[in-house]
Amino acid sequence: MNRIGVVGCGLMGAGIAEVCARAGMDVIVVESSPAYAEAGRDRLGRSLERAEQRGKIVSAADVRQRISVVEDLDQLADRELVIEAIIEDEAAKVELFGKLDAIVDDPDAILASNTSSIPIMKLAVATNRPSHVVGVHFFNPVPVLSLVELVPSLLTAPETTERVRTFVHDDLGKRAIDCQDRSGFVVNSLLIPFVLSAIRMVESGFATARDIDEGLVRGAAHPQGPLALADLIGLDTTKAVADSLYEEFKEPLYAPPPLLARMVDAGLLGRKTGRGFYDY
Repeated sequence: MNRIGVVGCGLMGAGIAEVCARAGMDVIVVESSPAYAEAGRDRLGRSLERAEQRGKIVSAADVRQRISVVEDLDQLADRELVIEAIIEDEAAKVELFGKLDAIVDDPDAILASNTSSIPIMKLAVATNRPSHVVGVHFFNPVPVLSLVELVPSLLTAPETTERVRTFVHDDLGKRAIDCQDRSGFVVNSLLIPFVLSAIRMVESGFATARDIDEGLVRGAAHPQGPLALADLIGLDTTKAVADSLYEEFKEPLYAPPPLLARMVDAGLLGRKTGRGFYDY
């Protein structure tokens, strides 16, 4: 697969587009407005310039030429693989998959989702090609982290899964792990309760965010603490994943704490807004 489409040019979409272009593929990224498209181009440009400065790529300009950022979904018609990377909202993703199904011409083209929590089956049944819908969950920052969660639904054809596995392993040089189609998959089913527990500790006054994070970094050899990680993920995304997990399993450990809900209501989303559990 050489003609790749990406829907969404936020942190995840831009990262996915970058790694595909760095692997020599032709990439079209679709954003929803001129402002978002321009922001996406700037994000890609900055990331590629950093990669060139660090010796990860020879020429940022050469890689950038393989990426087009547009505002029209119809330009994805000739793509062999389209990866959705929009907001973590089930209704929005379901609507998008219905549109992509009608737009992408090749019946053998694969429609993939980078969702971190929403069951793939809910997206697959919005299309007329559920056998060609699969979850391909990358991790942030995409150019750095090597893991991809590969999530087939009950209706995903084995051939689809293997085509994407080859794409991830051979073309992108990443490592795929197999996950069942359950909300949160493997990593977030373990990670989100851990992050929520840290938020509850702050909420209850048990310890400060800084002390919690320093304890995990210095005492458990974590590269960063759970609250700094939540700020990096985005508190809105953290809450959305927790909501999806709680809806699926109804277990208290997945329920978002009130403090998290209030911070999201206030627009304190972490690094992306300049303030979360820390100021940036």
